[in-house]
Amino acid sequence: MSNSTSEERLKPVKSILVSQPKPSDPKSPYYSLAKKYGIKIDFRPFIQVDPIAAKEFRKQKIDILKHTAIIFTSRNAVDHFFAICKDLKIEVPADMKYFCISEQTAYYLQKYIVVRKRKIFTGSKTAQDLIEILKKHKNEKYLFPCSNIRKEDIPNYLEKNGYNFSEAVIYETVASDLSDLDDVTYDILAFYSPSGINSLFVNFPEFKQNDTRIAVFGPTTAQAAKEASLEIDIEAPQPNAPSMTGALELYIKKANNL
Repeated sequence: MSNSTSEERLKPVKSILVSQPKPSDPKSPYYSLAKKYGIKIDFRPFIQVDPIAAKEFRKQKIDILKHTAIIFTSRNAVDHFFAICKDLKIEVPADMKYFCISEQTAYYLQKYIVVRKRKIFTGSKTAQDLIEILKKHKNEKYLFPCSNIRKEDIPNYLEKNGYNFSEAVIYETVASDLSDLDDVTYDILAFYSPSGINSLFVNFPEFKQNDTRIAVFGPTTAQAAKEASLEIDIEAPQPNAPSMTGALELYIKKANNL
């Protein structure tokens, strides 16, 4: 929880809007939280992912077939890469190598290719894990398919260390239309990314925080909230609350005098 939370802002919580899709897992800790404390929790993605049209992709002057390896950091990247290949009538060669940020992303590849016949290299979970693998394969010509908004760690590493690579923007992260929420208020808005904060102000340029509590996950989201002049009331991860739901629960207990 942020130290900036003042006692006068510590008011009872009855409703929370989480700026993400509704969890498909019935055991989601959000559902447990709602039931345990009798709180209304709604879910709404504040951002959406749109594909780049083939015409726009061509302007980047990237020849996919001149690359020997592809770096995938998300399932979105996998989907949009194979979609753009289909649009451009490109058949990805069987000897193409794939470097995936996690087992889940690598497993997702089988939606498009026969995984057991391909050369796939997999990180444990983080970008740094994947970078450790890339260090052993410096002679490839890499293609890094990504969004217009992406983390800098992998492309920065490739550039700094003289790798032969191309960065291809194949999808865009844009603000969702939230106009139907114009007259709806929640006690807490929970954000997971700077893009979510941006979407709030794209949709509601005159947004005034007033008594609305702001919950953020991660340092970049917190920074975006501060830059937008929002007061952060709940911050995760913390040593005593590594998850957003954990941080929310600590706050609810205090605010609702439980």
